[in-house]
Amino acid sequence: MFVELNNLGYVTGEGGGYRVYGDRYAPDVAFLRTGKTLSKQGYNPDPPDLAVEVLSPGNTESEMRLKVVNYMNDGATVWVVDYESKTVDVFVPGQKAVRLTEKDTLDGGAVLPGFTLPVADIFPEHHPEA
Repeated sequence: MFVELNNLGYVTGEGGGYRVYGDRYAPDVAFLRTGKTLSKQGYNPDPPDLAVEVLSPGNTESEMRLKVVNYMNDGATVWVVDYESKTVDVFVPGQKAVRLTEKDTLDGGAVLPGFTLPVADIFPEHHPEA
């Protein structure tokens, strides 16, 4: 895994909860830089540096907007993955949001320098089996 190979910090799944802007969130995937506290029990006191939220049918637009704003208010970058539209919306504090399609490449920016992933690889049903 990129984070481990580069000794950048910790990756958690949806079982890893974080205190974010006064609320509790459990992103589908999150990255926490080395030097921040990774709690073994309960919610991490530090927000993640990167939160990945995968949209599900139960997510409302207003719920997701609030989550993204709260993450960014606490300094986190957010990637919102939408399987229906096959897009990834990238939200970086202080920058304009960007929507990536299957033709684009997701990059880790300042949070995960050197990390890249073709967006098409997130949606494997579009890749024929070798």
